[in-house]
Amino acid sequence: MAYTIYLSGEIHSDWREQIKQGIAESNLDIEVLSPITDHDESDNVGDKILGEEDKPFWKDHKAAKINAIRTQSYISRSDVVVVRFGDKYRQWNAAFDAGMANGLGIPVIVMHSEELTHPLKEVDAAAYAVTETPQQVVDILKYIAQE
Repeated sequence: MAYTIYLSGEIHSDWREQIKQGIAESNLDIEVLSPITDHDESDNVGDKILGEEDKPFWKDHKAAKINAIRTQSYISRSDVVVVRFGDKYRQWNAAFDAGMANGLGIPVIVMHSEELTHPLKEVDAAAYAVTETPQQVVDILKYIAQE
């Protein structure tokens, strides 16, 4: 069975590449979707397409809405959503993505360090699996994709 997964969350490490590599090495029939991971491109898309804004609120507002088109369409066509919470930044958007997927009935796998267990307890409680490493995510995908 073919799967589609969406990789949401932290953009400052190579965790997405590790998961993609594990999928490829395991010959899994999984399509991988993700947000735009270039921070500047994502933050500036509203100004770039719709015109510059003087106020940061409106700049962020336009960018968030354009990025949400991609995020919502990709999450809604996914079979599984993987959400990575990094240690350095608070990823409010990642928590929102996890909630959106959960509300749509799409299984969520979260990934974060042990130090974030308490602050993410509600997110973890709604997740189907809580992992700490990309390899654990790949192992779950191998298990569910086996025939």
